Amino acid sequence: MKPAATKAPPTQAVLSLAQLLAEQPASPPPGWIEPGLLPAGGILFVGGEPKVGKSLLVSNLALALAAGKDRAGFRIPAARRVLVCQFELPTPQFVERLASMRRGVGAAADQNLLVDTRAGGHLLSAPQGLNHFLNAARQAAAEVIVLDPLYSTHDQDENDTRSMAALCQSLLRLRDASKAALIVVHHVRKSIGREEIGSAFRGSSALHAVGDSYLLLTRPSAHLTATIELRFQFRYAAPPAPRLLELDPQTLCFSAAGAAPARAAVARKKVDQEHVTQALAGLGRQARYNQLRQQVMEQTDCSKRTAQLAIGEACREGLIVQVDGQYRLPL
Repeated sequence: MKPAATKAPPTQAVLSLAQLLAEQPASPPPGWIEPGLLPAGGILFVGGEPKVGKSLLVSNLALALAAGKDRAGFRIPAARRVLVCQFELPTPQFVERLASMRRGVGAAADQNLLVDTRAGGHLLSAPQGLNHFLNAARQAAAEVIVLDPLYSTHDQDENDTRSMAALCQSLLRLRDASKAALIVVHHVRKSIGREEIGSAFRGSSALHAVGDSYLLLTRPSAHLTATIELRFQFRYAAPPAPRLLELDPQTLCFSAAGAAPARAAVARKKVDQEHVTQALAGLGRQARYNQLRQQVMEQTDCSKRTAQLAIGEACREGLIVQVDGQYRLPL
């Protein structure tokens, strides 16, 4: 009869500051995309307006990570195993796109870049879908997982904070169980301000709880269709200044095109709650949301976003009330 196996002592969970400091490396390890864009084991959200080039840029970064080669002004300290789960292109078209980009790195990424060809139809928000992505990550020995786009991985209401919080928990489970960093392509709201970055993403209040870095793509000019501007927000470090990238339509690769031009500061219009009540009174004490918002914008010369925030605050404070789709002053 075999002797019973001796169980290893449980790992100590509570450590003193001295013990924690002793375990710290002499210098922090570099991120996987520097400067600070993708920390080791982090979650990067990439967003922007439709057709701005989000998927192209993420594919560029995936190839650069797999090859261990710098790209578009970003430093890649070492090659990584990258699993791409993309839902917008049929696999043959996606491979054709990668073949065009691959000319810039040669065969260096061939063994490290892997594609989940059966990602479609699997939902992170369902246990069996999460298991699919975990099994794919294990099969690929992935160090980085790309999800492009996020909305194809769930069936939740992105305007509902509770639903988005549950989806974010699925992202965290995927990251923690696979021990891989995540690059997540996600849509932004239709109307965003110049200074918004992380808050521009749909479901942003929930996403802010899990994201480590946010990359927002915009077009600096309607005439520069091959040029995009990148804006950054990092949770644990100061972000770099906005920069420009230029797309080569032949290779589908982005290259650095210098710093983004400085923009003149615009004085922010302050809208008080009394402006909202005055606007509503001017409309006859009752109005629909779009009418009230337009009246606030015209009377204060503010942006649509500022008017929306002011109306919301006035509702929370009870200065105006909403009944059957109409806003009115309290009785």
